[in-house]
Amino acid sequence: MKAAASNACALKGINAMLVIMKKAATEADLELTKQFLVERDCDFHQSTGADRIILGVVGDTSRIDRDALGKLPGVLDVYCIPKEE
Repeated sequence: MKAAASNACALKGINAMLVIMKKAATEADLELTKQFLVERDCDFHQSTGADRIILGVVGDTSRIDRDALGKLPGVLDVYCIPKEE
């Protein structure tokens, strides 16, 4: 059951997500998160605001364990972006 929850984005046919970093995330936390995504062959775009960094992730998100990503230091939350029909 945990595997289904971990890959809920992939099971719904979703191939994009947002990673919201905590306000207190360090540069090392951010680099670790980026490396996690790169190792799973996903691309990302970083948006840096005054208080937050958001990573827009595209690619085959079935390679991403959403729970593991969400537990990385500095990650606040992970959102799946549904496909348009």
